[in-house]
Amino acid sequence: MTTRTTRAERMAQPRASDAIRMLAEASGGCIRPVQLRKTNLDTGQTEQVIVPCGAVLESVCPACAERARSLRVQQCREGWHLEAEPTASPTPPDEYQTWLLEQRAEFQKLRDQATGDEVARLDEVLAELDTELTRAGVRGKPDPGRKDGGRRHRSTRRRQDTPDLPRHKIDPRTTGKIYTSPDGKTYRPSMFLTLTLDSYGKVGEDGTPADPDGYDYQRAARDALHFAALLDRFIQNLRRFLGYDVQYFAAIEPQKRLAPHAHIALRGTVSRADLRQVIAATYHQVWWPPTGTVRFDGDHLPVWHEATGNYLDPASGEILPTWDQALDAIGEHDDPLHVARFGARFDAQGVLAGSEDSGRCIRYLTKYLTKHIAGCHTATTPAQEQHAARLLGALRYEPCSPTCANWLRYGIQPKNPRAGMRPGACKGKAHRAENLGYAGRRVLVSRKWSGKTLADHRGDRKAWLLSMLGLPDAADTGRYRWEQVSPSDQDFMTHGRRMLHVLADRARWHAALTEARRRVHEAEHPPATGRAA
Repeated sequence: MTTRTTRAERMAQPRASDAIRMLAEASGGCIRPVQLRKTNLDTGQTEQVIVPCGAVLESVCPACAERARSLRVQQCREGWHLEAEPTASPTPPDEYQTWLLEQRAEFQKLRDQATGDEVARLDEVLAELDTELTRAGVRGKPDPGRKDGGRRHRSTRRRQDTPDLPRHKIDPRTTGKIYTSPDGKTYRPSMFLTLTLDSYGKVGEDGTPADPDGYDYQRAARDALHFAALLDRFIQNLRRFLGYDVQYFAAIEPQKRLAPHAHIALRGTVSRADLRQVIAATYHQVWWPPTGTVRFDGDHLPVWHEATGNYLDPASGEILPTWDQALDAIGEHDDPLHVARFGARFDAQGVLAGSEDSGRCIRYLTKYLTKHIAGCHTATTPAQEQHAARLLGALRYEPCSPTCANWLRYGIQPKNPRAGMRPGACKGKAHRAENLGYAGRRVLVSRKWSGKTLADHRGDRKAWLLSMLGLPDAADTGRYRWEQVSPSDQDFMTHGRRMLHVLADRARWHAALTEARRRVHEAEHPPATGRAA
């Protein structure tokens, strides 16, 4: 006798694709796998390869985001309590970087020998190559058309409202101070530091202002925009003050009041008095054109003139000042647009290698790396939602960079203007609601932290896995071309088929790793032999 299922019961049953996705996710598999085509350039043989998407956000792919977070945990752990100087050699350029550098050298030679109109054309080519070198991970050269490298020099004299900070010659060492206890034991502790921004008004336990109308949202927005530069200046001042190359691993998160703050793992220790002095002496000045007067708003906006590639005043037809002209108009005695500072309050604690505190701090550092900035604290009350909306409102028309479209609101052409730019509609990362004004990287790691790159840490994991499984490292020695398979290709796999590959691979790898662990356990704990007496 057969039973019929109702429509509601059939709707409640998962579809095959949903079931495969849930199984793959439960086994740690990527739910957005990418199909690549690997072609052997010597034989012409092709092979389909399914690789993880590599997302770092849990909302996009939980498995890939967790792998990225655990890799950061490994990176933080390996570099925090080093007792010997890390040996880091520069990574040799790959084939594409080598080709770019060779092209850069060739065009630089042609430019040095050119005359007349040819110089301007070659300068444009060199600028494009410098941009591409930067994207490829190689620092570009300064603009050859300007002797100062395209930079404007401001006075380096310290602000009168900021205490002076003694400077020492920086020693190349990166390890911290060694302490000796009365019984002769030696310790080399490190430090966990938390830096916060200044107050913008009194807030409650839920992070919302006690007086929303008196809360300084403009300063909060500007501090968030320039937080990365302020943190970089703090590390620079700390190194100059202490006299050695301090190494750090920092993670950026928002407080409940939605202002960014930094959790920093420092190698070595710093006294609280020294930290207080460095924090008080650290500031970042933003030398941008003034934004106190709104010239264009609503439907009265600058118009794009295609022939000249400039924005014009719709009433007078005059060309708006360019970005360089606006910077040149800033006088020597003018004040900067904004001065960012840290708040006086900070938290610092010493941490010993291998202690419970060390593991706890690392987990705390990497806790929110799989979430957006705004996703770290979810608004649960109307007051929290209104607070976030007010901050985003202050960020909407605040210029986020020299290329921001909001400069048109204040009668200034952004750097590298183009048609279609509109104030309040900048697509920059800082203006997205999920970032709350912070456009920098979530993880900031010093160059000599562990002596390894993320690729090196991935290689360590691969080597461990191959060792556990007893497999050789079958590195490709031939010449291959990798390309992503598009839906228009005949060998394109649907998402369901790619997920089946992921599920099969995860099951096979899990079984192999379980068997390898069983063999290791039996080798370390052999069964007892002989009969009992």
